[in-house]
This record gives sequence, C-alpha cells and structure tokens, in this order.
Amino acid sequence: MTSLAGFLLASLALVAVPGPNLIYIVTRSVRDGRRAGLVSALGVETGTLVHVLLAVGGLAALVTDHPLAFTVLRYAGAGYLAQLGVRTLVRCPSPAGEGQPEPARRRLLRVYGDAVLVNLLNPKVVLFFLAFLPQFVPTGLSAGDTRARMLVLGAVFLTVALALDLCYALLGAALTSRLRGTPRGQRRLSYAVGGVYLALAALVFV
Repeated sequence: MTSLAGFLLASLALVAVPGPNLIYIVTRSVRDGRRAGLVSALGVETGTLVHVLLAVGGLAALVTDHPLAFTVLRYAGAGYLAQLGVRTLVRCPSPAGEGQPEPARRRLLRVYGDAVLVNLLNPKVVLFFLAFLPQFVPTGLSAGDTRARMLVLGAVFLTVALALDLCYALLGAALTSRLRGTPRGQRRLSYAVGGVYLALAALVFV
C-alpha cells in the first residue's frame, strides 16, 4: 500500500510538470474550445496506454537499445510537431471568415489522432516508462507477476494523468472563451498555438 501511495504521489508530480502532451492539450482547448481539449486529452492518454503496454511487453526497451531507432523516433516526433505548427498557421482564420469550416466530427477525429501521435512520437515518454515503472515493482517477483504489477501501476498512472489532463483542458477553454468568440481573437490564438507547436518541435532535441 505504501508503495502504491508513493507511486500515486510521484505520478501526480510528474503529470503536473508541463511537457509536450500537456501543452498540446492546453493549446487545443485554448484555440478550439472545450470539446477539442477533452478529445485531445483522451487521445494523449490513448497514447499513454500504448506506451504502458509496450513497456510491460518489453518492446519499448528495443527502441532505447537501438540508437538509430531512437533517433528516428526523435526526428519523427519533432517533424510531426513542426507540421502541426505550420498547419495551424496556414489554416489561421481569415479576417472575412472565407472558406467552409471543417465538419465538427472530422475535426474532432483529427484532434484525437494528432494527440495520439504527439504522445507516441515523444521519445522522452518511452524513456519515462522504462525508468519509472520498474522502480515501484518489488524485486524477486516472477515474470508474470512483474508484468501484472506494471499493468496495475500503468492503470493508476493513466487514471491520474487523464483526470489532470481533463482539468487542464476545461481550464484552458474557460480562460480563452472570449477570444475565440471573435475572428481577431481566433487569429491571435492560432498564431500563438502555431508558435507553441514549432517551439515544442525544437525542444524535442533539448
């Protein structure tokens, strides 16, 4: 129980630290509103679930054990973030509001898919789960018990992360609701969000 409580506190502290996943959720909710923010949170944590399963199955270690594969993952993640930034700037709302808006369902599916990829292509998340989960697994367990323990810890982390992500999404949407109500405000938000994505792409290599 003590170990689980320690893992819970550590998870809270780690999730609260701003990173690409959290910043992506906040920027989505800031620019596109509450629904987009909530959907992006679900997408990010879908990626987290995949990371947990890869770590439990030992597949994530294969990436870190091969420098070329890890380098490719880093470049892919940076490239995708840069592509998001450029796409946001290019699709910035025009002053007169020309063009047909993207259907809501398609837009939310895009938001979800982007969120999953932002998480999956973040090499620091791979390293995080490889280094973090094993610290809270007792030594001397069988291989099956070790995997079961890591799955439980992964579920706890996923629950904590999703709860905090949803809170950040709601907060970001609430704080910028007035700006999204005007074309000029939407353009400003789009410029800001696009710049954030491009900055995140650069920070992948830091």
